Amino acid sequence: MREDIHQTPAAPLPALDLAVRAGCELTYQCEVETPALVTFKPRHDAYQSIRHESVVFEPDLAATEFEDDHGNIVYRTVLKPGTNLLRYDAIVMVPSAREDFMHLDEPIPPHLLPASLLRYTLPSRYCDSDKLLDFAWRQFGHLPHGLSRVRGICDWLHRHIEYLTGSGSPNISAHDVIERRYGVCRDLAHCAVALCRTFNIPARYVSGYVPDIGCEDPGTPMDFHAYMEVFLGGRWQVFDARFNTPRTGRIRISAGYDAVNSAFTTLYGAATLTGFYVWSYQVDAEVVGVGDPVDLSQRLCGTPEIRFPPSQGSASQPLTSPSLICGKSG
Repeated sequence: MREDIHQTPAAPLPALDLAVRAGCELTYQCEVETPALVTFKPRHDAYQSIRHESVVFEPDLAATEFEDDHGNIVYRTVLKPGTNLLRYDAIVMVPSAREDFMHLDEPIPPHLLPASLLRYTLPSRYCDSDKLLDFAWRQFGHLPHGLSRVRGICDWLHRHIEYLTGSGSPNISAHDVIERRYGVCRDLAHCAVALCRTFNIPARYVSGYVPDIGCEDPGTPMDFHAYMEVFLGGRWQVFDARFNTPRTGRIRISAGYDAVNSAFTTLYGAATLTGFYVWSYQVDAEVVGVGDPVDLSQRLCGTPEIRFPPSQGSASQPLTSPSLICGKSG
């Protein structure tokens, strides 16, 4: 079911006044034909609008598009023996408002939730909330239910789970990460989702493109980023235990129970990833277009100020919070 059926924004929708170029290029080597699902395309909603896009499957791979039961846009294809190139490139319009402008503190008890959202209160493969019940109530049970509890969970994870590049594994769950106390953004997202679910707060794992709008460029390679959304006040709201600071211009690609529903590729056979390149940066949409070479010298982000193209006639906007140094996550 489409998620916009459940969305009931109680605040005026923000203007989509910034342009972000976002995309990726994935290269796979195969020995034999290999069926694959590919999830790298965002979808239109009230907070992100695709202005132009290009989707490439080479060499001449047939691909069909469908919407899964979490509302994600998924491509089905069959990789061929040899080199396969999967590329997505888009100009996406996003709001200059920080994502916390729409935070509402209105938790909804399970018996009043839309039936289709109850599934996001249950344990899943990587968000094993059933194993974390005692820990969650000891650590967060004293906090007021709703936003305070969600923020308390993210604060604790940000302080106590070390972000360690390259430590990710498909074999560990939220419970394992809290036991070992380190992980990557995927792990922090799984922990945040699982801990929210222990309190019957609907939470889902999300993967997206996150540009450095309003924060310093850390100088590290770009990647997909994992975070979470919780359902409060009648709509999904963004929280990110990795950075633990509201961002500007985040573009959601996919969401689901956990990382299983948000993998950029799901392979039904053997294939080797030999090339991986992700980009996400603010641009002047009158100057930069889809298909142009990826050129970070044309980026408008990577500074503490939110900058607008001269063509828009708007001055730069300094952040109201201290300057951020934003790392890239995988």
